[in-house]
Amino acid sequence: MKKIFVITSILLGCAMMAAAQTRIEKKVATKASGYGVTYSLPKTSLLINVEVTKTTCKAGPYYKYAEKYLGVTDAVTEDRVDYELGKLTLTNKGIPDADQVYTVEFKAGTIAPYVYLTEDGLLCSINAEYTPAASPLEKATENETASKLSAAVLTEELLMAGSVVRQAEVAAKQIFHIRESRMDILTGDSENLPPDGEAMKLVIKKLEDEEAALTRLFTGTCTKETSYYDVTLVPQEDLEEEVLFRFSKKLGILDADDLGGEAVHITLKASERPPVLDAKEAEKKAKSMKGVIYNVPGKAQVEIKSGLKTLYKGEIPVVQFGTTESLAPVLFEDKKKPVKILFYPETGAIKQIIQ
Repeated sequence: MKKIFVITSILLGCAMMAAAQTRIEKKVATKASGYGVTYSLPKTSLLINVEVTKTTCKAGPYYKYAEKYLGVTDAVTEDRVDYELGKLTLTNKGIPDADQVYTVEFKAGTIAPYVYLTEDGLLCSINAEYTPAASPLEKATENETASKLSAAVLTEELLMAGSVVRQAEVAAKQIFHIRESRMDILTGDSENLPPDGEAMKLVIKKLEDEEAALTRLFTGTCTKETSYYDVTLVPQEDLEEEVLFRFSKKLGILDADDLGGEAVHITLKASERPPVLDAKEAEKKAKSMKGVIYNVPGKAQVEIKSGLKTLYKGEIPVVQFGTTESLAPVLFEDKKKPVKILFYPETGAIKQIIQ
């Protein structure tokens, strides 16, 4: 049975979020444990990460006069919230398979046999040091915030203006006055020039901030924040246009059964499977499965679409479409120079054998 879960996480401002690193534990096979270490093989869990940008726009109180006084034709005329579907990534994440739990056994006298496991028991290596790949930091989210209106720009004339149209007229005059003052300083025509270059920078910066704050009274403001949504899928069979989630430009990410948005579909088809064994061959293989059991994943073609737009397309390894094999116990019988094996913990497949 396929399972889909939606988990929401939001990144605000310029905060950086580090993806949690896999914790690795070293397990030493001792006499007390019968020289054995128990581990789990994984099954494939697909983690689909979706980037969504929310834009919140607020109209300024003088938006009706933006073109008349400032010549601005694209001012925000009404408050609105819009969502945009951004980058989509797919990660193959292994989760422990309760039906695939084994014990790797070593012979007594083997030199310090050990195994590296993830914190949930997935096999990483045997007799070899293992260091998980560092998890990259998420990109800083864009947040185009509007600075608050400085009290310095609220002059007595503006505060005393009675009607909105009069207030807009006064605000526009202030904007042009600020522009003239800045130009006079830059050209040296001002009677009270700053004493040095650093002071000039501060004065110019203050004038620019005041102009921007007053201009927003006409143009309005738009603020962006980026959120990341995770959808987890554990495939057991081929999927044909399965609804992952729905998306609305006005509401954002919605549950798969919420008809308020457009469906985002996933199609997953096995592209590589092991040959099917008959009953006799399966029985023979089962009897020979000794030593270290590992996965040989199959492969699947994946395509995720929103309407006619393809958001993701590629081929991925899928444990559920593969099989299991074993490494003969004789590999681990050399007491002086034990074999070293590295695995892919997310799939349970062999990465490297060092003898």
